[in-house]
Amino acid sequence: MARLAPTGDKEGTATVILTPLPIPTPAPPPRWYWSLPYAAVALFIATMATLLWLTHRQDAEEQRATLINDVLWMEQNLSFQFERNNALLTQLGPALLAHKSAEANSTTEARIKRALDPESGMNRLLWLDRNGAVKGAEPPYTDSHLVGEASGTFPSSAAYRLSHALGRPVYSDAYSVIDNQTQFEVHVPIFEGGHYLGSIVGVYAINDMLARQVPWWFAERYRVSVSNNLGVEIAARSKVSPLSTLAYEIPFEPPGHGLNLHITAYKSEIRWIPLLLMGSLGILAAAIVWSLWQLRRHMQRRHLAEQALGSEHAFRKAMEDSLNTGMRARDMQGRITYVNPAFCRMVGWSAEELVGLLPPMPYWAPESLERTFEVHTMILDGNAPPQGVEIRLMRRDGERFDALLIEAPLIDANGRQIGWMGSMVDVTEQKRTRELARQQQERLQATARLVTMGEMASTLAHELNQPLAAISSYNTGCLNMIEHGALSTAELTGILQKIGKQAQRAAQIIRRVHAFVRRSEPKFETVDIDAVIREAVGLVEPDAERRGVAIDLDLTEPLPPVLADPVMIEQVAINLIRNGMDAMTDTPLAERRLQLSTCEHDGMLVFSVADRGKGIPPDVAEKLFAPFFTTKEEGMGMGLNICRSIAELHRGRLGFESRPGGGTIFNFSLPVTPP
Repeated sequence: MARLAPTGDKEGTATVILTPLPIPTPAPPPRWYWSLPYAAVALFIATMATLLWLTHRQDAEEQRATLINDVLWMEQNLSFQFERNNALLTQLGPALLAHKSAEANSTTEARIKRALDPESGMNRLLWLDRNGAVKGAEPPYTDSHLVGEASGTFPSSAAYRLSHALGRPVYSDAYSVIDNQTQFEVHVPIFEGGHYLGSIVGVYAINDMLARQVPWWFAERYRVSVSNNLGVEIAARSKVSPLSTLAYEIPFEPPGHGLNLHITAYKSEIRWIPLLLMGSLGILAAAIVWSLWQLRRHMQRRHLAEQALGSEHAFRKAMEDSLNTGMRARDMQGRITYVNPAFCRMVGWSAEELVGLLPPMPYWAPESLERTFEVHTMILDGNAPPQGVEIRLMRRDGERFDALLIEAPLIDANGRQIGWMGSMVDVTEQKRTRELARQQQERLQATARLVTMGEMASTLAHELNQPLAAISSYNTGCLNMIEHGALSTAELTGILQKIGKQAQRAAQIIRRVHAFVRRSEPKFETVDIDAVIREAVGLVEPDAERRGVAIDLDLTEPLPPVLADPVMIEQVAINLIRNGMDAMTDTPLAERRLQLSTCEHDGMLVFSVADRGKGIPPDVAEKLFAPFFTTKEEGMGMGLNICRSIAELHRGRLGFESRPGGGTIFNFSLPVTPP
């Protein structure tokens, strides 16, 4: 509904304004009004559940009553069979105990066959005289079928004596026989004219008895098993375990002695009609509840969504404002659509100044403009590395800084990419720290080389003194011969050549020392490892001669080149060689041999140093490469640590292993430079 309100102007025209009339708001229904549908559905579900429970309970009671009736029938059937067998044995007894053989009387033979009929459950007959001795058996008597403690106790003497004393049939304990079978005996005393003639023993195999005496229709419904007094199952009609929990247990009397019959019903057929009916009712009830619930949710959804959106926005805003990482969003053309406060603090421009700008950005450093454009294009093409890329940027005051930029696709609610979201971290201090650490590592390596030369100073001085002494001797002899006029031109030439060779020898020693101890920036170049090792051997050879250590070279030639710093590789070689010589301090002189070898294995060039020392104990091996750990009295504990750092710098490895026959092998490997 609307109300017309005319208005006029100076020219006399009229304008109609539509003003909405207030619509009366109906009073909200009481709270119990919305509870009625839920209460009705709950009552319906409770009624159906009660009906289902009562039906299920009645079925369970009927099944249990049927089980008990069937079990009682089977118990009576077994008892009747045992009584009939006992009566048959009582009739058969006088004839068996009066004759030596059952074949003497055809009637007796027929009764024996009847007693041993599979339907009777007995598989053996024995007749015992009045002293308990076996007088005859069918099949012939043997106890080879017994196992365990039952061996030697067949037939049961206890059952024999008890049946004789009581004058009625007595059953023995169950015992195990071969093939996982269990059997028991029945002893029937035979009297004639008041005189005891002996006993007839019938042997039952429980498995065979269950197979014969349990009808097929009973076995289809139930699983029949027999357990002993310990609760262990000793026989069963079926090996298949039933899926039902409906079971009944009664004592197995006779034979008794703690035996129990356990009858378990198989899972009955599913009654589909009641189940389908109850299932349909349940689905209908669930659908009604779901519809009511969806209706209620639909009424509350907008309010909840607005609250959630406001909370999420506040949370996201607070989280982004608290970050030190700069966040920046751009569209598919590279236009800035969002920046967080950390990004603004990092570059010095406000969000209002940055949002909407297209490249080039004001925070791009002029000297790195081309490189920044390449990174910008790479990101928009979707080729940005997942680990990020470092670029050099500029703050508003002109200060330069290094930033790590990581970009990810910006996806909308429909799964469509609408731009890029990037995070930017100022890594200027991190790079400065890494550079300082690298310089400190280089200084430490240079210091270690100086310490090594200091330790070898006396040996190098002695080695250098030899060519200098030879030069001095040749010079003195030459002067003496010149004074006496006894020096020819040919002799002078030979002496000068010898002096030159000794001077070259001294210069070579000084050149090696100078090349080793000089401090320079790491210089990676193509290196011949064999040549570097020979240079290292030339430096430590005088020290090895002084210690009495023989150095054996087993270098593979030619080796592929590697990209490395030759001074660092030589430092590793010298440290490993000197450590090997130190390890053989207590080794006899004849066995002080250090073997140096090179080879190529799995794309790695391996340099090995094998000594014949005592080896490395396990407690020392755990911290061998730790800084400042040493087993030497005057060592710094930095040699192997520096060697491992050099190996990692060259993308290689440094490790050790025990040498067969005693000693240790250190392996220094470097990746082979691809052609």
